[in-house]
Amino acid sequence: MALASDPGRGGSPVSAHNEWDPLEEVVVGRLEGARFPSRHPAVTCNVPRGVGRLLGLAAGRRYPRAMLGPAQEELDGFVELLRSLGVVVRRPDPVDQRRRFGAPGWSSRGFCTACPRDSMLVVGEEIIEAPMAWPCRYFETHAYRSLLQEYHRRGARWTAAPKPRLTDALFDPGYRTPGPGEAMRYLLTEAEPVFDAADFVRAGRDLFVTRSNVTNLSGIAWLRRHLGPGYRIHEIESRCRTPMHIDTTFLPLAPGKVLVNPEYVDVDRLPEVLDSWEVLVAPEPDPIRNPLLGITSMCGRWLSMNVLMLDEKRVVAERHHTGMLRALEGWGFEPVPCGLMHYAPFGGSFHCATLDVRRRGTLRSYTF
Repeated sequence: MALASDPGRGGSPVSAHNEWDPLEEVVVGRLEGARFPSRHPAVTCNVPRGVGRLLGLAAGRRYPRAMLGPAQEELDGFVELLRSLGVVVRRPDPVDQRRRFGAPGWSSRGFCTACPRDSMLVVGEEIIEAPMAWPCRYFETHAYRSLLQEYHRRGARWTAAPKPRLTDALFDPGYRTPGPGEAMRYLLTEAEPVFDAADFVRAGRDLFVTRSNVTNLSGIAWLRRHLGPGYRIHEIESRCRTPMHIDTTFLPLAPGKVLVNPEYVDVDRLPEVLDSWEVLVAPEPDPIRNPLLGITSMCGRWLSMNVLMLDEKRVVAERHHTGMLRALEGWGFEPVPCGLMHYAPFGGSFHCATLDVRRRGTLRSYTF
């Protein structure tokens, strides 16, 4: 299925063109110092309603040990697993999230550095810092600054998209979540470009994006122009009423194979460039019976899709979601079960918790 290759310049420590080439180096997030995100409409409109009420009470406070302990234990096990498989694991610097910061018209405390996938996008030999819409994440990439500087010194391209002002003009004051059957609407206006890197996934020369409550059309246009004619960006329509991040909606797993969420994606409306691809429909997620996770998870039930490809065959997936493990095996993959279920209150699972900095492969086109 791959067409003519286009090798990178060589010598860069950063090189990742897709979601499945053999993984060599990865950044894994941290939980130290994590605090509940500060109050803001961009936060509460994207989390489950019950969690939104909790965040209203706990905004800016430290996560309790009852939540941090199990998540940290699972995270340590995940890091150990990656290292045992020969993957180089890098980590952000610890950050004091208590410190208040801001710009004209707003101020906030920090959140955490659990999900490097959200704030940075690797396209080939370039790392791009995303212009994020959550005020509490405005300076999140500073925790990765020493790593970014190192990669830059060693030959990587390092870009930061224009920092948004995050004024009131960016957020629709009359926004409410659209109900079933209503036309889709978004919290964000087009006042300035914003996007989360986790709203994009890569398949060589083709990137796929969902417009969401943290990624507007202006942000997509900025990235399209920045990358230039060598790349194509295709929008995936999401039926999610509160869209945020593509990796529980649509995730390429291997050349010609894409995992989709049947609740959010109409497979008959996928971009034409995927007509030759095999569409893998995710199974119904296994229920989460942990009552604490039920009221604290910032993620929807489709976190079962949030897997990390080690190569075209091996895939790290949540051991709790046995339906997904069986499905992956039936599709010809080799699941590597691991636990990260308690990471959900911090924003994700294996794909969210990582940023694949280097994969062994070259730039190719996988679509016709």
